Amino acid sequence: MLHHGASREHNPTLTGAADTMKRIIKAGAGIPGVLLVLFGAPLLGAMLAGHPPARYLEFPPLTRYVEHPGFRPAVFFPLSAVALLLVGCAGAIPFRHRKSTAFFAPPRGRWPVWGWSGLILVAVFWWLGWTRFAWFEPLRPYAFPLLWAGYILTANALVERRAGHCPLTEHTGRYLLLFPASAVFWWYFEYLNRFVQNWHYVGVERFGAVEYTLFATLSFSTVLPAVTATAALLKTVPGLTAGYERLPPLPVPPKRVTAWGCGIIGVAGLAGVGALPVVFFPLLWLAPLFFLIAAAAARGRPTPFHGLERGDGRFAVRWALAALCCGFFWELWNYGSDPKWIYLIPWVDAVPVFEMPILGYLGYLPFGLECAAVVTACGLRTERPNRCGY
Repeated sequence: MLHHGASREHNPTLTGAADTMKRIIKAGAGIPGVLLVLFGAPLLGAMLAGHPPARYLEFPPLTRYVEHPGFRPAVFFPLSAVALLLVGCAGAIPFRHRKSTAFFAPPRGRWPVWGWSGLILVAVFWWLGWTRFAWFEPLRPYAFPLLWAGYILTANALVERRAGHCPLTEHTGRYLLLFPASAVFWWYFEYLNRFVQNWHYVGVERFGAVEYTLFATLSFSTVLPAVTATAALLKTVPGLTAGYERLPPLPVPPKRVTAWGCGIIGVAGLAGVGALPVVFFPLLWLAPLFFLIAAAAARGRPTPFHGLERGDGRFAVRWALAALCCGFFWELWNYGSDPKWIYLIPWVDAVPVFEMPILGYLGYLPFGLECAAVVTACGLRTERPNRCGY
């Protein structure tokens, strides 16, 4: 019989969770200053622009105070043309290498029994979330996080089938810690949205502060696990990123220069979000990315662009596409849900795909890189040679 201590020592779930907690504790000394900058920069920008700070602290956030400019063809069509050009260029790279790289990697595992529970959760809570049964009314707000729990299980099961392993079973401790990390992560974007008000929730008026916090936190906790599982799944489809390992190497300045440069850009962007929200609203998705790159460079950790130093962009492309894929399902399942969110995007609020204006989907691409940075910081190994890693 194994000694209890030895059993604990060799339990990969406990070891993974302990290692991740050590990382968090080790980095804790700098957290107060980081939080001061992350939360203070947009608030300072708003105050310098003469906006009253009290309105950003309303909870639950129900009042709308940002006046969004309407649709402007002179902005929408040029941006659409640029977006189409970039998509075409990005898609041309794997298209040119389609004959040299198999689109799908050969399957290495079996469909796990627990994967069926994911499919059942998706089917049941998609149905219950979009119908309006009176008996389910008190529980309907919680259909959305349960639907996403089904997605997470299903995506991990697909990875298990395709790669022979998946984040949920191979790095269970670290993966489960992504749920609370995800809740904190997305709550920060909710805070930034107070300044730009690009989306707001309908159907939450009936919630008090406690119930709103519970409902929102459960939903937000699924973001990072979902994107991580999707990125792992996309790695089993090498045809999507074929050719991206042969890009010209990206010249990267020394880490100290990267840390200071990206940090200054990130802080300035956050301040701009608070000061001029209808102008700098896209920086809601870009400024945190610069800040995360700065933090990683300062600690000597890999950034979401680390592969580009040697001409390999597959990691960045895969995580950007993973967030875009999850974004499609977020918008799809939100469309018939109650509560739900709706968008108010300055200048380009047209051609909605579900509730999201089509150009708004571009925001998911940098968001995927932010997810990669946070997941890496949490200690989940996102890249491994010669295996379908994450």
